[in-house]
Amino acid sequence: MATVQTAAPAAGQTPDLFAEKFGRLLSLVRANRPSDDPALIRQAWEFCLEHHKGQLRASGEPYVLHPLEVALVLAEMKLDSTAIAAGLLHDAVEDTPVTTEDITRRFGEQVAHIVEGVTKIDKIQFANREDRQAENVRKMLLAMVSDVRVVLIKLADRLHNMRTLEHLRPERQQAIARETLDIYAPLAHRLGMGKVRGELEDLSFRYVDPFAWQQLRDAVEARRVEGEQFLAGVEDLLQERLRENNIKARVEWRIKRLYSIHQKQIKARISVDQVYDLLALRVITNSVQDCYAVFGLIHSIWRPVPGRIKDFIAMPRPNLYQSLHTTVMGEGGHQFEVQIRTEEMHRIAEEGIAAHWKYKATGSPISARDEQRLAWVRQLVEWQREMTDPNEFLSTLKIDLYPEEVYTFTPKGKVVVLPKDASPLDFAYSIHTEVGNTCVGAKVNGRIMPLRTKLRNGDIVEVVTQNGHTPSRDWLTFVKSSRARNKIKHWLNEHQRERAIELGRKLLEREARKYKVPLSKFEESDFARIAAEYSVATPNDLLAAVGFGKYSARQVLNRLAPGLMHPQQEAETPAVTPGVSDAVRRVSISSGSADSLQVEGQNELLVYRARCCNPIRGEEIIGYVTRGKGVAVHARSCPNVQNLLYESDRRISVEWARPAEETSGSRRLTYPVRLTIHCDDRTGMLKEMTAVISDDNTNIRSVDSNPTENGEALVEFVVEAEDVRHLARLVQGLRRVPGVRDVQRSQKL
Repeated sequence: MATVQTAAPAAGQTPDLFAEKFGRLLSLVRANRPSDDPALIRQAWEFCLEHHKGQLRASGEPYVLHPLEVALVLAEMKLDSTAIAAGLLHDAVEDTPVTTEDITRRFGEQVAHIVEGVTKIDKIQFANREDRQAENVRKMLLAMVSDVRVVLIKLADRLHNMRTLEHLRPERQQAIARETLDIYAPLAHRLGMGKVRGELEDLSFRYVDPFAWQQLRDAVEARRVEGEQFLAGVEDLLQERLRENNIKARVEWRIKRLYSIHQKQIKARISVDQVYDLLALRVITNSVQDCYAVFGLIHSIWRPVPGRIKDFIAMPRPNLYQSLHTTVMGEGGHQFEVQIRTEEMHRIAEEGIAAHWKYKATGSPISARDEQRLAWVRQLVEWQREMTDPNEFLSTLKIDLYPEEVYTFTPKGKVVVLPKDASPLDFAYSIHTEVGNTCVGAKVNGRIMPLRTKLRNGDIVEVVTQNGHTPSRDWLTFVKSSRARNKIKHWLNEHQRERAIELGRKLLEREARKYKVPLSKFEESDFARIAAEYSVATPNDLLAAVGFGKYSARQVLNRLAPGLMHPQQEAETPAVTPGVSDAVRRVSISSGSADSLQVEGQNELLVYRARCCNPIRGEEIIGYVTRGKGVAVHARSCPNVQNLLYESDRRISVEWARPAEETSGSRRLTYPVRLTIHCDDRTGMLKEMTAVISDDNTNIRSVDSNPTENGEALVEFVVEAEDVRHLARLVQGLRRVPGVRDVQRSQKL
């Protein structure tokens, strides 16, 4: 939803602007869907004009331009009149006095259902960003199962908001762009909508890391003229050879998208000059047979680069993307990528699920092919019911939204598509949950291999099972698929909970014996009442919480039999306000240079920063109750956090304490941070980098420099950073040093 203000119409805006855009909308509908009746769209537009009258966006433009632009995006997707009308009305229920019943009366149940689905995604407010984001995505997935048009409208809405993001405050720009990169762009990718995904990623990149965006944009623009001239020559040569061989095809070329280049640079630690597919050619043919003919023709003209040939026609990606990929070497050592596909494959790659849109008056608008594309949504909807933790749900979603695939086979030749670096365990769980749970080994290509083995394309996998065998907690450290991870977590949670209930009961009985209070005198209703006070569902949940260490047995006993203890003995852990869930209980940690920290407050619970990620002030953090060591505080971005969160009962929300007022002359507390810098190996480079750090009044604890290949170097600094802002300032300064290719923070010291 866009920002709304109520005011008089902005100066300089005339009905001509609306008429021109609405005329273009109708032209698109007539061109793409000539059988659709535009009357519904006209009615929706008039309704929109009437009810959004006088509202302005943050840019000062009439608000009504936003739903009109959303409708234009939907029309470009070739969606039906019902979806476009719903796009025009998507904010009416939330931002005007209009109700869903009003929409139903005027436009019918289908339009109202879609509008209600879009409205519900944005409506509920949550205690924190993670809960809100996770719940919004859950609702979006549920809506997608019943009518995928809800999500297509949401993607169109986000796309137009990203196009006009410059009018918001910088912190809002960052938050919206980050959410777009985390959720909406991957969602477009999973639906096969390459065009929408690409624009969302590039627009987000500009706000998430403006310095890197500008630096990369300048580098690409400096190479654009030469690249375009080279590609134009390649295109002419290929067109000539296609005519000679009587192959009908059209040829397009492009320069790789900025965000895609950026991702490749980070992953491979390379410069723009080393991005092999910066230049790309696309050949679009009339048939699959012609695709393979062009494939052979290209390899007869240019030498293929080994290991860069991919056949996604024979083995489509999970989002149904199909194409032949090859990278070849042109004149002057220029490498360029070639993609070969049919017209139908091209539509699927660009438009995804929208390319197959078939509206049937008597049934579902989803075709059989799209049902296959949405199968993963149904799986996610099933898994999310087992997850109570928003962070766990979002991490699972991100794994599933952006899969890099490996294609494996069963001994009978069935193809099993798994995430990159998947293990035989992932393979086992993809066959059946029980096969995964009882897996004890695997044969890969006929040889017995460890369960940690990383599978590669073409591997034939045979799973070895044993009745009575159960999952191990260690499995979570190497499985890659969301299915395997969730099934293992579910099994562990169930059995961990049983042990916690038993332990909680024993602790409560021991405490009761100490005070000579027989537990048998209490009814089931007494335990249910105490459980309600702690905001847990059942007495067993309360016992599990005691077993996990979230509440002390003494606290619970004192509530069952008040007055047993003196006031100073009452609570070992923070008191819990009745009706407030412990899941949102917060403790503050004081900043300090020592690894061990104390919780501020009466409980004096030991809190320490985890060494695996070394969080610093300003980072989003999460606490995890460890046995006998207190609360370990991790950065939310720490890879280990995902492996810890399967025991959500041991998670505790933590926050940085407010910094104490500094006395004159006192030195602010700092945190050691390791920075890894990939740069040119030249005279004076180290001097320039240390000057940037010292000019910021930052202490350098250590520095290490080692040359790498191609005249480059890897430099590691350990500096003392005060907080996230201070660190970001240092990184930006180092990136500006000529010859610095990349600056990354290393979590470990």
